Amino acid sequence: MGQKVNPHGMRVGIIKGWDTQWYADKKEFSVYLKEDYEIRTFIKKKYYAAAISKILIERAAGRIIVTVYTGRPGVLIGKAGSEIEVIKKELAKLTKGKNVSINVNEVRKIDADAQLVAESVAQQLEKRMSFRRAMKQAIGKTMRAGVKGVKMQVSGRLDGREIAGTEHYHDGSIPLQTLRADIDYGFAEAHTTFGMIGVKCWIYKGEVLKGAKKSEGGNK
Repeated sequence: MGQKVNPHGMRVGIIKGWDTQWYADKKEFSVYLKEDYEIRTFIKKKYYAAAISKILIERAAGRIIVTVYTGRPGVLIGKAGSEIEVIKKELAKLTKGKNVSINVNEVRKIDADAQLVAESVAQQLEKRMSFRRAMKQAIGKTMRAGVKGVKMQVSGRLDGREIAGTEHYHDGSIPLQTLRADIDYGFAEAHTTFGMIGVKCWIYKGEVLKGAKKSEGGNK
């Protein structure tokens, strides 16, 4: 079971919260859902180089509050906050003039963030690095960042082989079925000359004990 579902979704309401927080009636639900998707897609595509880990969206009193967790906040903020204003204008267009606020939070430990680790490996695969070398280097860096365990999996035409396959490596412990275990999960795609290669990463950061529910930001 723990192997087949998203570790974050499995723990929502137990030790993790929702990435999107708002309430809507039947008429507005689909509109808000589409807007959330467009906001995330726009920020992620345009500022992929900013190493964006996750995007949280809240709606309250006619306002949209977007919180971006990034490994390179300088790229996202720009000189004297100029880039933030550009993002606000673009998001206002996407949401048809709604009031949008942007918060930028820094991810201090890039090597301990599953999404950023997966994207890093995907970028190396696109540069034609051997998948084994890329995975082992990433696992080594992540373990040195002080986590308790890490597991990586790549799927596709690895090193240009004829038949697609899956390979994975791990270090430390990864208790995927323990709901109190804080498992960070990330997924990225590498677009190579042989086709697409999927990269998955699980990082175990320790147990969240009862009564000490993990905050949205975690230890980032």
